Amino acid sequence: MTSQGITVAIDGPAGAGKSTVAKRVAESLQYTLVDTGAIYRAVALLADERGIAWDDDAALGPLVLGLDINFRFDNGKNHVWLAGRDVTEAIRTPRISLGASSVSARPIVRDGLLALQRRLAGGRGAVLEGRDIGTVVFPEAPVKIYLDASDEERARRRHRELLAKGQPLAFEQVLAEQRQRDAQDQNRAVAPLKPAADAVRLDCTQLSIDEVVAAILTVVRKRGG
Repeated sequence: MTSQGITVAIDGPAGAGKSTVAKRVAESLQYTLVDTGAIYRAVALLADERGIAWDDDAALGPLVLGLDINFRFDNGKNHVWLAGRDVTEAIRTPRISLGASSVSARPIVRDGLLALQRRLAGGRGAVLEGRDIGTVVFPEAPVKIYLDASDEERARRRHRELLAKGQPLAFEQVLAEQRQRDAQDQNRAVAPLKPAADAVRLDCTQLSIDEVVAAILTVVRKRGG
């Protein structure tokens, strides 16, 4: 617990709606929002731009330690800034999604980012979303949520997002890539994707964003947030 609120950890697989839900929860509580998934995506993007392989630990280590990243709300959207440039859209491509899954499996990357994630949360109420927030980054968080949905529903949501951005990938390809990422996230040796033992599990396959947010806010308020 912090002096001005509590830490809310939201974990779950790709496409479960964590980013949208975390943003709404943070706004409702007036908490800091830290998108840890975006941090791994930023590492993957920067490595790609510099010609660094996503499994090159010797090069990834220094890159992570020098990562200059921050988040800023602009017109209701949480923008990701990397070394002074807005990479909010650049980190959301299918290629960088797979890259994020790859770099997040490297112990040198995960260990190097722990302090950064905790520092970004600050000494006040914060909402963090990712894949190992409740199990590794903030295992002492008083509120831990594991947000999930069927793989088909998650792929449908991602497919709609890509179409809206002018990226007409076939649904079957989106589903296959998502299942590949799920397998990578769940089976990696370091900090695999899984719910914390004391996490509240929410299946949002049939729930609206409003219903999911309301459920999480209820849990937070019951626990002093």
